[in-house]
This record gives sequence, structure tokens and C-alpha cells, in this order.
Amino acid sequence: MLLAEIKTAVMVVRYMEKGRVESYIPGVCSKCPRKCNTDRKSGKYGYCRSSDRLSIASICLHRGEEPVLSGDTGMCNIFFTHCNLQCIYCQNFQISRNNTAEKQILLEEALDAIEGFLDTGVTCVGFVAPSHAIPQMKAIIDGLKCRGRQPVHVMNTSAYDLKETIESLEGFIDVYLPDFKYMDERLARDYSGTMNYPSVALRALREMYRQKGSNLRINDQGVAESGLIIRHLILPGHVENSIDCLRAIAEELSPSVHVSLMSQYHPVETVLNHPVLGRNLTREEYDTVVEEFFRLGFHRGWVQEFESHSEYLPDFNREHPF
Repeated sequence: MLLAEIKTAVMVVRYMEKGRVESYIPGVCSKCPRKCNTDRKSGKYGYCRSSDRLSIASICLHRGEEPVLSGDTGMCNIFFTHCNLQCIYCQNFQISRNNTAEKQILLEEALDAIEGFLDTGVTCVGFVAPSHAIPQMKAIIDGLKCRGRQPVHVMNTSAYDLKETIESLEGFIDVYLPDFKYMDERLARDYSGTMNYPSVALRALREMYRQKGSNLRINDQGVAESGLIIRHLILPGHVENSIDCLRAIAEELSPSVHVSLMSQYHPVETVLNHPVLGRNLTREEYDTVVEEFFRLGFHRGWVQEFESHSEYLPDFNREHPF
């Protein structure tokens, strides 16, 4: 066994014995753009109200991702609790609110659950909203490797990530699946609790693009093995923000990037009475953004059907949320 493999094995054993990821988490937490610099080992909490433990709300089969990720079998998605963004319209609000309880499990339990899906033929493992749990995500990836498993690892992130953190993930993450939410700083502040989302997200996206470029590497089964897919969710009442996001991708990266344009917005209970977000998209809003998508030259990716708003709502009170 190589020295690097021995070190990885030691990390995993230590985690399984203590329920912690001490080999990864530094003295203070500065992995995300919040840079709270709190000592999560000592029980202090930063913005995300997360400990140094592994806290997972659900490990489940999901068929609602892009076709090159779901394939015929679906993918195994790992949903972390809490988030470093607090989007008021989040469809995963049951688990993403930072005032909800953590659901702590041992790494061994998580690995057993993931392997159960891999044994059925699933080839992709997705990490959903891991920006505040980068050390824990790496622990899972290393743990699977120690067990001889090397699925396609997908990082499904809000893109509110430090460029330096994305740099540290080169070699860990096979497919980046960021959601580029805003070019309007006011919307980022009002809807997600951050002022600097556009600049931070663009730096992270540029780094993902540096690592992966515009091409997706697809295997014989039609499943992506490496690459970058940028998602954008169209919000009701904010067509200009969507257009500005698409323009930024085309100008800052390339119109050859794979983009997943999403129309699935549906008001969850947290925004039912919101004056703007309390409704679905209109056909006019949808058509306007889709027209700009093609006008900008995007030709690789996916555009959700207009009627998609009721098809992707999870319920994390159930054993199988989707």
C-alpha cells in the first residue's frame, strides 16, 4: 500500500472511531466565503450553525438530475443539512434551514448506504449543498476509495464557494454542477443573505472551467464521467437577472459550456405570501429567457419544459424524498 493510501485509511478509521473528521477540519473554519473562522471542533458555530460532525439529511436515489447524470439507473444523492446560503425560496428548506437540527451519522454508516446504491448499478454519487461541509465531503470520497469504490463524484453547489476551495477539489470532483443564481447583488442580499454572491460565484465558476473546460466526457452508457454543467433557475419576476446570468456565463466562460436552464421554480411554504416569489413563472417570462439562451449561442445543455414546476418537489419527512 502506498503511503498516501495508508494516510487515507488512517483518516477513515479515526473518523469511524470518533464520529469526527478531525484529520480534515482545521482549527478554524474558513472553507466557504463566509469565513466565520469559528472553531467547529470546540462546539462553536458560525453562519451555517454546523458542527465538525458528518450531518446528512438523506442519502437517496434521485432521477431528477440532468440525463447525463441520472442515466437509466438514477444517481445516489447525499443531502447535507444546513447551508451557507439561506435562500428564502429553497425547495429543500426542510433540511437547509440553519435552525434545523443536525442529523449526525458516522462515516461508516454513510459509506454503507452509498454502497447499497452502487451495488444496484448506480455510477454517480452527488453531493448536494456541500459548501459548508467540504472536509466531510472529502472524507466520504476517500472512504469510498478505501473500499475500492470510484464512482463519478458530482458536486452540486450554489457556487457560493471560494476559488481556493474549488482549487483544493481538483482530483476529488469529477463533475461540477453549480447553480449560478444571481448577477443582481440586491437579489442575492434579499433572497439568499449575501451581498457578494455574483463576484464570488464567478471566481468559483472560472476555476471550475479551468479544471474542466467546456467538454463533458461521456461513457458508453451515456453518463458523464468528467466536466462542468452550470444550472440556472429562472425566478418569477426577475427575467433580467436570468438574462444577466446567462450573459455572464457566455462572456466570462464560453457559450460552449453545458448549461441547464431550469423552469421548475415552485413557491414553497416559506414564500407562499411573498409579493414576487409567491407564484410560478409565466409563459412570457419563460419564453423570454429561453429566447435569450439561444440568442447568446448556448447549444449544449438542457432547457426544462415550461410545465416542470410541480415535478421536482422533495419531501424530506419521507424515507424517500423524491
